[in-house]
Amino acid sequence: MGKLDGQVALISGGARGQGEAQARLFAREGAQVALADVLDAEGELVAASINDTGGDAVYHHLDVTERSQWRATVDAVVEQYRRLDILINNAGIARSKLIEESTLDDYREVIRVNQVGVWLGIQAAIPALKAAGGGCIINTSSVAGLLGSVGLGAYVSSKFAVRGLTKVAAQELGQYNIRVNSVHPGPIDTPMIRDPQLATREPDDTSFEAPIPRVGRPEEVATMMLFIAADATYSTGSEFVIDGGMTAGWSVTRLQDRGD
Repeated sequence: MGKLDGQVALISGGARGQGEAQARLFAREGAQVALADVLDAEGELVAASINDTGGDAVYHHLDVTERSQWRATVDAVVEQYRRLDILINNAGIARSKLIEESTLDDYREVIRVNQVGVWLGIQAAIPALKAAGGGCIINTSSVAGLLGSVGLGAYVSSKFAVRGLTKVAAQELGQYNIRVNSVHPGPIDTPMIRDPQLATREPDDTSFEAPIPRVGRPEEVATMMLFIAADATYSTGSEFVIDGGMTAGWSVTRLQDRGD
């Protein structure tokens, strides 16, 4: 038996990276999975691959910044699977630019996807989760939702907002047996951190300056998501950090290197 037998999960940003890893793991654990993304070709391939290996998955085109598309996607999932139990708000973008050099449009682009998209997803899923008798919402924030980072003003703003929104949603939805938590990954080996605009290392370099000195894997984040969805049944409004110890503080080595 799988940990998610009989449950239905909707995962935004499911066409690649962390979302793809989550979709594959959840399907292996028995969930019926709806992947949603704007990367249609990639999303269709992931869903087909899951189905070819004995899972149950479907792909939906979803621009998370559009309320009508969120509503249509949730309605389609419920029509096909008769319920919705899990929502993972995973879709996100990052842009690297100093505040002084940014335009308002630069800022708004990131906020619309990372912050507004999560708010719209929560809102769209509430009726279906209530109808199912409860469920779980997991919002992908970041270590950038816990601390600042030079050049990522819009991204950090959006991820702090997701962290706060998660707590409000947890308070509002607990009475309906709906848990809402945020996950805060550090650097994970996905196409996002390989983007030339953001990358600070060579393509084959997966090292990282943290107590666990490497970049994380999408599958490790997926395992955290599964724990929250299946096992952390008394956790809501909480922050689950998966960062290799990045936010633990300055290491002795780093202080020595600085001469402090």
